[in-house]
Amino acid sequence: MKYEFPVTLNTNPKEKPSPVGLPFGKYFTDHMFVMDYNQEEGWHNGRIVPYAPIQLDPAAIVLHYGQEMFEGLKAYKTPEGRVQLFRPHMNAKRTNNTNDRLCIPQIDEELYVDAIKALVEVDQDWIPEGEGTALYIRPFIFGDEPYLGVRQSMTYKFMIILSPVGPYFVNGLQPTKMYVEDVYVRAVKGGTGEAKCGGNYAAALKAQEIAHEKGYEQILWLDGIEQKYIEEIGAANAFFVIGDEVVTSELNGSILPGITRNSIIALCKEKGYKVSERKISIDELVDAYHAGQLKEMFASGTAAIVSPVGQLEYKGEKMVINNFEIGPVAKEMYDTIYGIQTGKIEDFMNWTVPVADEDEE
Repeated sequence: MKYEFPVTLNTNPKEKPSPVGLPFGKYFTDHMFVMDYNQEEGWHNGRIVPYAPIQLDPAAIVLHYGQEMFEGLKAYKTPEGRVQLFRPHMNAKRTNNTNDRLCIPQIDEELYVDAIKALVEVDQDWIPEGEGTALYIRPFIFGDEPYLGVRQSMTYKFMIILSPVGPYFVNGLQPTKMYVEDVYVRAVKGGTGEAKCGGNYAAALKAQEIAHEKGYEQILWLDGIEQKYIEEIGAANAFFVIGDEVVTSELNGSILPGITRNSIIALCKEKGYKVSERKISIDELVDAYHAGQLKEMFASGTAAIVSPVGQLEYKGEKMVINNFEIGPVAKEMYDTIYGIQTGKIEDFMNWTVPVADEDEE
């Protein structure tokens, strides 16, 4: 690694949870990464310290004006015991894209990836071993200057925490039920939809709550202007198999450029599928369903990789997709990506990055 960071080991390590029935996002490892920013020194004083609460001034800008961003990726242990990450440089690049949108200082992408590697190496014993498990990595940055005024912060914290996780959905690859949201909107072009920041998710909670009350696990968002074109699925990107074509919405400034989305598009092309990134209206989707051409629908994201959709409701009509079973494209994408991530199949796309350099192993 190009960058090295001092480590203060936790003298009171926690008991590790069982990998059986491991929930998502509930447990956290013994250490965390912290780095500071000010205008005089830039990003400095990166260190790994025991996991602990953050001391934050009540007037911190993040608490009042929401200047923060976050990312998500995972670490896996291969059958040979090698610890590896999946496309972490894409997370680093997306971090800086979000930072630019939110007036957060840019961060060196190699430093970013090396910080992740260093922390995962310290807490690698927390990587659970079991089908569908991983060590979830949450980098985040927030403005911590105490100031009650609407402007960007002059000081920041860059932090990384780790969480051993099981499958995001308890039922694994079982298809979910989804509701098309046509009242609330998630984002609009020119807003922060393409940035990965907490405000996008907070704004989605009300619609998600209503969908849950109606018995649906997720919602399908439409565009914020005409409420006509499909954008995202909850906190994931949306894919459809219409006839012989794999379709996903084009990136238009209001859709998050998902790393799993990018991986699926690349894999589909590699395997010879016809792939389109384009505008797709909810009316086109409904028409395809009625014509028997809507073969599959699935969500993609870091947490679940792939989540098939078995039922979609729009304006009172319940559309059952692929007999409420996972389709062959979704299954192939999941098996291939998860296989590459865990080292169970060859990384023919050159996507994985080892945590330890070869001469350190």
